[in-house]
Amino acid sequence: MSNSINKPTTSFWVISIIALIWNAMGVMAYLSHVYMGKDAIAALPENEQALYANVPVWYTSAFAIAVFAGFLGCLLLVLRKKLATTVLIISLIGILVQMYYNFFISNSMDVYGPGSAVMPIMVLVIGFYLVWYSKSVTTKGWLS
Repeated sequence: MSNSINKPTTSFWVISIIALIWNAMGVMAYLSHVYMGKDAIAALPENEQALYANVPVWYTSAFAIAVFAGFLGCLLLVLRKKLATTVLIISLIGILVQMYYNFFISNSMDVYGPGSAVMPIMVLVIGFYLVWYSKSVTTKGWLS
């Protein structure tokens, strides 16, 4: 049972639902990445084709962990479960591994230019924010 003291605010619901939608978009991005057909890859410029051809399995695994754990963590947040924090931390670890590859191993910045760093940085910031937020709302007693 929850009492009125532990009732989340409207901002909790807005943040949680937007975060769930954000992570659903991440799942869709992952699925479009791994199921991109050979014809679609062949239609890309040569330097982008090289990026797809050289993606290591550990990167794709980290991408999957990041998005699926992020979606599950946000779903748990919406359901007001403390487990959300642990799952979001797992997602953040996946994000960190994925971004390590993006920034330090692949040459995606050379292919797409420095402006391509905006989305990965945004993903990192949101990942850290969701971990912090889930800890914060747990402390407030909004998650059980």
